[in-house]
Amino acid sequence: MNRDLGLNLARVTEAAALAAGKWMGKGDKNAADGAAVDAMRRMFDTIDIDGTVVIGEGEIDEAPMLYIGENIGRANHENQVDIAVDPLDGTTSIAGGMPNAIAVVAVAPKGCLLNAPDCYMDKIACGPKAKGAIRLDASTAENLRNVAKALGKDISDLTVSVLKRERHEKLVNEIRAEGARIKFVNDGDIVTAIASCFEDSGVDLIMGIGGAPEGVIAAAALKCLGGDFQGKLMPSDEAQLARCKELKSDLDKIYHIDDLVKGNEVLFSATGVSNGELLRGVSYHANNIADTDTLVLRLPSGTIRKISSTHKLDQKPDYAQ
Repeated sequence: MNRDLGLNLARVTEAAALAAGKWMGKGDKNAADGAAVDAMRRMFDTIDIDGTVVIGEGEIDEAPMLYIGENIGRANHENQVDIAVDPLDGTTSIAGGMPNAIAVVAVAPKGCLLNAPDCYMDKIACGPKAKGAIRLDASTAENLRNVAKALGKDISDLTVSVLKRERHEKLVNEIRAEGARIKFVNDGDIVTAIASCFEDSGVDLIMGIGGAPEGVIAAAALKCLGGDFQGKLMPSDEAQLARCKELKSDLDKIYHIDDLVKGNEVLFSATGVSNGELLRGVSYHANNIADTDTLVLRLPSGTIRKISSTHKLDQKPDYAQ
């Protein structure tokens, strides 16, 4: 893939964040998500790629744009890529004025991103120092012991990020029984998976059930950062089960990071929408000026870029619509 594509992906997530950020705290998550989708789509139309959305905003009959299977970009057949998008990860957070909402995109060569069904996934992920120490089919206690050993910590000093959901009551009790600490997340588990790769984030491990599409996107970021990820599809109803069968998904398989994101070429971009621990949210100023904070990751170089940008929106019609 063209290494300059990373900067263009930053423009894509910036556009989505700038559009969604206008809905911060206004209680309308659908409007915020729709604004992010529209802005992201417009920016993709300016990029010289032949892209196929493998993770998007739904099926062709359910979403007007960025649907699974859609072709986007300027149809440069020499630059064929798979695209995974989440224009607004954390819709509830942005609607409620809460932290850690982001706009995110992952790109890999064609055929390299798993076309994950829109269902639940049981997940476990960690940063580079604990890579190889996690197993989704191991007990909670065993995973905590192995990660603590890899990090040179006592279990009591581990912090595990878990989505705050009733379905995690048993997991929470198991973590507490081992003496580890828990950091609950209300919405958006992509950013906490990424956080496990940064020592100053305070997150050592993520565990629990969340969205499968978000799992693939998180795995793309963790692969760039040298982290580890495993997941197993967990359809919760007949509709999700039917979608898994349609995509010929293996419900018995534990997907490792190299199953979810194949090869050694990945680009990832995330822009903060609301303030979070890794990225600042969009801030708006007088004269239609706004600031954004973006994280761009790339393999095979392993480059980590933090981009702080100031946007004069009157001069950027693609951003300002």
